[in-house]
Amino acid sequence: MEEKNNLKEIAKLFLKIGIIGFGGPAVHIAMMQEEVVTKKKWISEQHFLDLIGATNLIPGPNSTEMAIHIGHEKAGWKGLIVAGLCFILPAVFITGIFAWFYKQYGQLPEVQPFIYGIKPAVISVILAAIYPLAKKSLKSPQLWIIGCLVLVLSLLGVNEVFLLFGAGLLAMLLYVIAKAKEQTMHLLIPVTLLQISDFNIISSKNLTLLLIFLKIGAILYGSGYILFAFLDTELVSTGLLTRQQLVDAIAVGQFTPGPVFSSVTFIGYQINGLSGAILSTIAIFLPSFAFVALLHPLMKKMRNSKPLSAFLDAVNLASVAIIAAVCYEMAKDSIAEWRTIVIVAVSLIFVFKFKRINSAFIVLGGGLLGYLLFKI
Repeated sequence: MEEKNNLKEIAKLFLKIGIIGFGGPAVHIAMMQEEVVTKKKWISEQHFLDLIGATNLIPGPNSTEMAIHIGHEKAGWKGLIVAGLCFILPAVFITGIFAWFYKQYGQLPEVQPFIYGIKPAVISVILAAIYPLAKKSLKSPQLWIIGCLVLVLSLLGVNEVFLLFGAGLLAMLLYVIAKAKEQTMHLLIPVTLLQISDFNIISSKNLTLLLIFLKIGAILYGSGYILFAFLDTELVSTGLLTRQQLVDAIAVGQFTPGPVFSSVTFIGYQINGLSGAILSTIAIFLPSFAFVALLHPLMKKMRNSKPLSAFLDAVNLASVAIIAAVCYEMAKDSIAEWRTIVIVAVSLIFVFKFKRINSAFIVLGGGLLGYLLFKI
């Protein structure tokens, strides 16, 4: 009975975040932090930080992998599957509707006024989430130095994978120097190559989509925007998709809730209808479930090893610094004149002054305020 109740709680939570989680991975993680750490207290702030670090060490969409990690933590293998599916499916369903609309009419509905307000609002939600995480992760002077260094290098455009592993390795080196003795260290980072052979499928287009999106899901580090660079190479350059369709897919990924990777549903539908959409969606997300299932049991072992614990602390801090850098870049693009300044100011007052307000209402309120101000 307890397991059944846990699964219901997981399903309810991640369906909600999947439906109202506008703004990309940073805001999804902020919403999860508010729900599972602050409100429900399913996991500690430190362990939540560890999970953020873990998701950054493996390929795939970070917020989806966070949902899968949290589900596994709460209810084991069943929780892993339920959390992942409930977070992904609302975005896939909504994106599928837009894909059908686009295929029928060749254009998307007018949503710019709402995006105008949502973007500044999500910045305030992200800031409210990373503030306590940053305080928790800054445990020593060395970590302060590493965090500042990662933040500056991230703003300068250094690849986040190099920053994460570089921060972790630097922290391990500092730990060894501090101990002033020889140690043997083994860092186990699970990497798996997922292959599918002899897959009996009718359409050659579907087989092509399957292989392309399995590959991308298994090797892609970074944000959804890096995904679009891969898609340009794999699909536009080969003639499977037009550049205009890719641009429209990016737009759908931005203004729909849930993971940005749901844009793949839109793309699959344009290339080969419903079967292409379903197969592409499964292929892009499947590696994330496999990676989390492999990595999750190793987390406690990493935390129990002092050198690896130092590595994990630095990766956690680097993850927070990278999110802060993303927030800064979003602010540069989104806060351009008085209307957006008003939206972000009002949102910041609500998230810091009225902490019990659900972040979803902040985001939706920002969208509504953006719509009203856009008309002025």
